[in-house]
Amino acid sequence: MNLIRPAAVAGAFYPDNGQVLSRDLDALLAGALQTQGSLSKALIVPHAGYIYSGQLAASAYRRLEAGRGQITRVVLLGPAHRVPVRGLALPQAEEFATPLGCVRIDQAACDAIRTLPQVVNSDAAHALEHSLEVQLPFLQKVLGEFALVPLVVGDASASEVAQVLERLWGGPETLIVVSSDLSHYLHYSVAQRVDQETTAMILRLQASISHEQACGGTPVNGLIVAAKRHGLKPELLDLRNSGDTAGGSEQVVGYAAFAFVEDIHHAH
Repeated sequence: MNLIRPAAVAGAFYPDNGQVLSRDLDALLAGALQTQGSLSKALIVPHAGYIYSGQLAASAYRRLEAGRGQITRVVLLGPAHRVPVRGLALPQAEEFATPLGCVRIDQAACDAIRTLPQVVNSDAAHALEHSLEVQLPFLQKVLGEFALVPLVVGDASASEVAQVLERLWGGPETLIVVSSDLSHYLHYSVAQRVDQETTAMILRLQASISHEQACGGTPVNGLIVAAKRHGLKPELLDLRNSGDTAGGSEQVVGYAAFAFVEDIHHAH
């Protein structure tokens, strides 16, 4: 009998009814900003409740629709919100459950990185963590079947994250998703300025994003290091905050969606 990590934030961050969730995802994807571009190798997507950041996440996931059947493995990284972790934490679970069904963990890929000193096992880090979970229904909707490598990122360096990504990089069958919001609890106008600066740094591939700029700063920086090594080019798909989507303006949370694609000039 498989060890399953049950959905922890269904009914809070997104609907806990599978039919309602599926309809909501269809609506978010249909309403997402449509941008032309190559199939993404990596994404940065926000992880708030769908009412707040679902539309921005959808703009990134819509870019994956052409990858259905081709992308069969997703390496998913998000920051630790609940349990402190040294390094990058894998679960012991064999599947992650959502209201849309279960996602199989790629045990071979997990075993391949467990030999790295910065990779640890921690069911506690995964048990209540929302940053990874909220991405799964989107991935299930756009990709169908895929295997998952879920990593909760705690106290680690960008180079440690990049080393893990390097070992899992693969080819067109592997997608990398970094789950991160931007600034937290600033006034709307201040958040706009801070988030625009953070966005500019990501677009310049500057791997020095602080946790004040992005709660997932560590995995974002690790992705940037790996992206530079592999000649990926970031594209900004959407940038807003909770004041634009479903909240007031006194204390907002910033959200952005990015796609990383192969730089044609680098490829040639």
